[in-house]
Amino acid sequence: VQLQASGGGWVQPGGSLRLSCAPSRITFDYYIIAWFRQAPGSQREWVSCSSNRDDRPVYADSVKGRFTMSRVYANYTWDLQMDGLKPEDTAVYYCAASRRYWCSASVDEYASWGQGTLVTVSQ
Repeated sequence: VQLQASGGGWVQPGGSLRLSCAPSRITFDYYIIAWFRQAPGSQREWVSCSSNRDDRPVYADSVKGRFTMSRVYANYTWDLQMDGLKPEDTAVYYCAASRRYWCSASVDEYASWGQGTLVTVSQ
């Protein structure tokens, strides 16, 4: 599985960005796609996850109500709409895939990772 993440950039606090994750070569009948992020000097942190079975995303408490993960069938991407961005959201964002039935917040459960896209939230 190959993943291509895009859409990062700079935005002021309170602004919005939309990230996209384009997976390729997924032949599994079920799988999950997740977004993680890693700030400088910090461990990689789980942000959200969704399954191809039901498209019902789950979110970390830190982003719940501000971020929305969705599957865009027309583009074959899994997007992360980020609204109400805060400086603490600044990080490199990664999408990841795993042949799992249920979502997982553990980095170790994901075998395939995209290259990461930088999101910077500042004045």
